[in-house]
Amino acid sequence: METKKYSSYAAIDRDLEILKLEKEISYQKLVLSIQRTKDEITPENIVSGFLAPYKEAIPNQLLSIIKSVVPYIISYFINRKRGD
Repeated sequence: METKKYSSYAAIDRDLEILKLEKEISYQKLVLSIQRTKDEITPENIVSGFLAPYKEAIPNQLLSIIKSVVPYIISYFINRKRGD
């Protein structure tokens, strides 16, 4: 990286402001990415992803029953207290 030479404090302040804004933009992108990931990781999506390869072998009625029941089972195990 090339060393930049400044001729005034105003130029330094301008570059610092730009770096500050770039940092804030990167942070907001990270927060948005984490939020999208949280939204995508749901019991329904996990079950759908797991059952996708078996879609042809499982009848549609059974598949719909599994998709509706398994998220509740997953939620039960996630939310139950340890020791119960």
